[in-house]
Amino acid sequence: MSAMSPWDLLALPPLPEEPLRRLLAPLGDRVTVRVPPARDRAALLASLAEAEIVLGDWTALMALDAEAVAAAPRLAFVQQPSVGVDGHDLSALAAAGVPLANTAGVSAVAVSEWCLAAALSLSRKLAEADAAVRAGHWPQQSLQPRELHGRQVGIVGFGPIGAACARLFRAFGCQVSYWTRTPREEPGYQELEPLLSTSDVVVVVIALSDETRGLIDPRRLKQGALLVNAARGGVVDQAALVGALTGGHLGGAALDVFHIEPLPDGDPLRELDGVLLSPHVAGVTPESTGRLLTATMANLTAALDGREVENVINGISPIIRRKFKGSPTA
Repeated sequence: MSAMSPWDLLALPPLPEEPLRRLLAPLGDRVTVRVPPARDRAALLASLAEAEIVLGDWTALMALDAEAVAAAPRLAFVQQPSVGVDGHDLSALAAAGVPLANTAGVSAVAVSEWCLAAALSLSRKLAEADAAVRAGHWPQQSLQPRELHGRQVGIVGFGPIGAACARLFRAFGCQVSYWTRTPREEPGYQELEPLLSTSDVVVVVIALSDETRGLIDPRRLKQGALLVNAARGGVVDQAALVGALTGGHLGGAALDVFHIEPLPDGDPLRELDGVLLSPHVAGVTPESTGRLLTATMANLTAALDGREVENVINGISPIIRRKFKGSPTA
């Protein structure tokens, strides 16, 4: 195979094939774009044999676990068109010498705005007020909304989204602290347990991993606290959350993410008062989508040009090196 032949790019996003090809058209004849014949496991594994670049699937249905990585001997680069990398086996990709990049920061504005709006909605009881007025009631004295100003806000996770949340909540006059997996010598940093037990509002924006799965037990939060989760459903113990809400331990919750998505029929969260439910759209705005597309295409172009790609998260060199058939690394 000539070094000048097109790269084989396997595109996994859940989009119709023609629009997907149009999005990738600026890469020109330097790539041959393929999509799996079906969105299932067998089609994914079969399609990986020749893949050199994989454009990932943000739903995690077509994620690259260890078996998938082993089925892709020529794979040189994975670009995930999202911040989350759920389902990808970072260790397997690293062992194979394959850098995995995400689009860190593109949704920071959108998600932080959602977190602030959700906290305001819970604190001011906007959903309850709306439902009451629509039902013909007028609970002007009994609703008892609270101001957000002056309240203690604890942020779990302090990447670009957590930092953006901190700026917004501080602008509203809140006292903000945060926890991240890497301790910091900064005034705002606080260990997780005291953060959970003292915050009036806990905002969860940390990535899901083996380390953070089930990290937040809502029963450890302060009595009457509000919980806002815009991370992943698996970060919060959902059964404990239902118990904390039904038992009155929490003052309310705003959830953009769930253990199972869409939220199934019969899930108790759908019947609870004081819970704001959202269909995993905190980061979905035209503006954030534009930034995502720009970041994705910039990284794919850099990979083809031999320049460093950005936001590699599994510790592999950001210079993408092709694995030719018959080479020792192929």
